[in-house]
Amino acid sequence: MSVLKTEGLKKVYGKSPAQVKALDGVDLEVEQGEFVAIVGTSGSGKSTLLHMLGGLDKPTEGSVLVEGKDLSAMTDEQLTIFRRRNVGFVFQNYNLVPILNVYENIVLPVELDGGTVDKTFVENIIETLGLSEKKHQLPGHLSGGQQQRVAIARALAMKPSILLADEPTGNLDSKTSQEVLGILKMTSTRFHQTILMITHNELIAQLADRVIRIEDGRIVLPEAR
Repeated sequence: MSVLKTEGLKKVYGKSPAQVKALDGVDLEVEQGEFVAIVGTSGSGKSTLLHMLGGLDKPTEGSVLVEGKDLSAMTDEQLTIFRRRNVGFVFQNYNLVPILNVYENIVLPVELDGGTVDKTFVENIIETLGLSEKKHQLPGHLSGGQQQRVAIARALAMKPSILLADEPTGNLDSKTSQEVLGILKMTSTRFHQTILMITHNELIAQLADRVIRIEDGRIVLPEAR
């Protein structure tokens, strides 16, 4: 089942003759439970694509459909609510709230949305990610790898349709990077979570189920495996 689909996705900045095509007609389809890596050099359009997929920015042309719903057809308020409930984000800077402990950070999005925390599911995530002994600690007392695990747990807690990871190992050393990527791979399998990860690292990308290369705003190897 396709959980994410783009059709003719374009994003243009500026006006001629200084116009920049960040995305130039991207057609992409991702199945439920897939772990997809999007690879490209700086300026290739991969981060712009991630922002479009997550509803953080709107395309100049084309559409993004998540669970069959067109993001560009939504009002700003509708998009904010839909994004909060259906899209999980993991960034390289963690973005944890320093005055909240690990558990409080993980359940924060659910509580902000007015939902009821699925405590059994959250505890399962915490155990799976090896955070059981850390859940009452503040982020400042954790290593970078542990903080990134908390960020992943927080993204999973809302049971999102898609999880978007933007260079999730950018601030980590090589050993910790491998651990975090192993966790992403495991969560994709264990929770049947759809994950799209942006990276410039070819070795990191190979851990995904599918690797998509983007150059000059276009997908050049959409079916590379």
